[in-house]
Amino acid sequence: MALLSDLGTEIVVPVCAVIGIIFSLVQWFFVSRVKVSADRAADAVSRNGKNGCGDYLIEEEEGINDHSVVAKCAEIQNAISEGGCFSACSLKNDKVPLGGTDVISGFTGATSFLFTEYQYVGIFMVAFAILIFLFLGSVEGFSTSFRPCTYDQEKLCKPALATAIFSTVSFLLGAITSVVSGFLGMKIATYANARTTLEARKGVGKAFIVAFRSGAVMGFLLAANGLLVLYITLNLFKIYYGDDWEGLFEAITGYGLGGSSMALFGRVGGGIYTKAADVGADLVGKVERNIPEDDPRNPAVIADNVGDNVGDIAGMGSDLFGSYAEASCAALVVASISSFGIAHDFTGMCYPLLISSMGILVCLITTLFATDFFEIKAVKEIEPALKNQLIISTILMTVGIGIVTWVCLPSSFTIFNFGVQKDVKNWQLFLCVCVGLWAGLIIGFVTEYYTSNAYSPVQDVADSCRTGAATNVIFGLALGYKSVIIPIFAIAVSIFVSFTFAAMYGIAVAALGMLSTIATGLAIDAYGPISDNAGGIAEMAGMSHRIRERTDALDAAGNTTAAIGKGFAIGSAALVSLALFGAFVSRAGISSVDVLTPKVFIGLLVGAMLPYWFSAMTMKSVGSAALKMVEEVRRQFNTIPGLMEGIAKPDYATCVKISTDASIKEMIPPGALVMLTPLIVGTFFGVETLSGVLAGSLVSGVQIAISASNTGGAWDNAKKYIEAGASEHAKSLGPKGSDPHKAAVIGDTIGDPLKDTSGPSLNILIKLMAVESLVFAPFFAIHGGLLFKLF
Repeated sequence: MALLSDLGTEIVVPVCAVIGIIFSLVQWFFVSRVKVSADRAADAVSRNGKNGCGDYLIEEEEGINDHSVVAKCAEIQNAISEGGCFSACSLKNDKVPLGGTDVISGFTGATSFLFTEYQYVGIFMVAFAILIFLFLGSVEGFSTSFRPCTYDQEKLCKPALATAIFSTVSFLLGAITSVVSGFLGMKIATYANARTTLEARKGVGKAFIVAFRSGAVMGFLLAANGLLVLYITLNLFKIYYGDDWEGLFEAITGYGLGGSSMALFGRVGGGIYTKAADVGADLVGKVERNIPEDDPRNPAVIADNVGDNVGDIAGMGSDLFGSYAEASCAALVVASISSFGIAHDFTGMCYPLLISSMGILVCLITTLFATDFFEIKAVKEIEPALKNQLIISTILMTVGIGIVTWVCLPSSFTIFNFGVQKDVKNWQLFLCVCVGLWAGLIIGFVTEYYTSNAYSPVQDVADSCRTGAATNVIFGLALGYKSVIIPIFAIAVSIFVSFTFAAMYGIAVAALGMLSTIATGLAIDAYGPISDNAGGIAEMAGMSHRIRERTDALDAAGNTTAAIGKGFAIGSAALVSLALFGAFVSRAGISSVDVLTPKVFIGLLVGAMLPYWFSAMTMKSVGSAALKMVEEVRRQFNTIPGLMEGIAKPDYATCVKISTDASIKEMIPPGALVMLTPLIVGTFFGVETLSGVLAGSLVSGVQIAISASNTGGAWDNAKKYIEAGASEHAKSLGPKGSDPHKAAVIGDTIGDPLKDTSGPSLNILIKLMAVESLVFAPFFAIHGGLLFKLF
């Protein structure tokens, strides 16, 4: 028997979740102490040499009017977050004669865009919930009679209609939690952007702490809320299901489906929005007009900064929440038909949740190393500090996993393995979780090596810009393809070890191991866009070049950490998808998947094609929207007198509208492709063909996603390497506006949709199709394969 009682488990899991929420609120309190206010009292404090937190301003000696700077930052932040109007004097082009009485025309900010997006997604959510109920309810003709359990025919389980109802409810809960996670992330980021800019006046260390604390708020809120909602849902469902744990955990799978469904639309819609604006701003502003990045004269600059929050923050938050929910659901489904479920061992069943609970505590300690135990004093210390977060959290989590395994699991137990029960020792399960955890760290470091401008791969890409954009593109593509090798080996080793020890359950907990430090991972990932927006606000507010240099240093490290975050997401998606695939095969009653069977092989071919089809749709969507954006930005520069001279204001609203309309319209077809494929294949071709589709999409999707993300990240940092001019080699390629720099900007522009739209969305594709197949497996097993039945 386990040392931890069932009562202890019922206390530990929610307590850890609450601790995570409290810690996030504490971090929020510290961030909020940086005042973004234009009132006289704040100005009086600033004139005394302080900025509300007791730290002297570095820029004070340069005679900067703190009241004016704070007012500008506050107004720009509000414009990015809420939209509406803001005064022309908020921008650095103070030549605008009308001053504070003139306003930039109204437009949609990040908050308004998300509300619009969620209205469309909400319609889909309700429609798909109805589909879940109808499909699962029809498995036994909407019968209310009890039925023999799938894995123990001597026992009676709750009716199929109950599974339909509770699966629908859990789907809605997962969808709502995912939406809330993305929205809170966006609000936190927009709250922190200007505060990071203002803290940069005190030095790079102060700005780093604000950006990282803000990312930690998002990370802990998401991890804790996801765990708490899942745990509460389990206990509420258990009131009805009682001892029918097989039915209980089948119904819970809808939670993961809801989370990933919303994440798909968030990633695709947000990615189209931000990259359409980014491409338009860069191609016309930096390449054609030779003006700095985030220059307020650029009509697309506001749309670009809004896009960072709705794509890189809101979309990413929903994405990682979906991974966590699906990994937990896959592990719980397999455990429910293993000895844990058969013996009604609640503590053993909750092993995945206890791992996540320990992860919250470990990430809490790890965060303190970045914010309290050590202080950043120089630019060169930023990236090592972020890397140390990964190393420290992995080491501490290894110890934490050992404690959870020793306390919560019996010395031996059985795990369901395709029709038979496999004997497993607790130390074997410990190794399964650890191999996923350390594989994630390896993937993170390999991603950093291929995307950071501190190493030769990105420097080689930058050097290739000497001969133009074509060689830059060639080098970047080669880098992306090469960067796939080690992560795939790491994933392959994880799969082999975890499956050998504990079958599909081992793979599921290995995925949870990779995601166990999700709070730290999200903090690091969110840090990047927050720093990027901070730099944009500094440029638009006309702050000194020193401030922009500090925010650029923060942003350069953030680009690398964002790539690392995408690597984690893709690696965990591979393991999660395989675990869900195993659960689907078991639930659908498939004894084996033979690739030589024509039904399976045609599924493999079609499944391997789907990531290419999906990528083509998202890339073209970005391209179409970017085309309109480029034409609009060119039109304004050509037709608005005085725009380049800074004596006239651009029409930001039109550019924001182009991104908004394109993202809302273009997110529907890729989403429909992913959501409808399992339903069509399962209904008309059956579970064997669907299993081939899932395997094919997993194999090709993971590799395309890694390549796309790393190629885009490398091009981005090659551009920043030239712009920073921190080495003799970099200086020889610059300065900004040189031919090599323009070639680097073109490469970065090509990479934008790869790393921020298509690449990140692909990991959702492979997870979402797998979890959707799992939810609908009972229907496909009984009513699927209509074409093969007819012919």
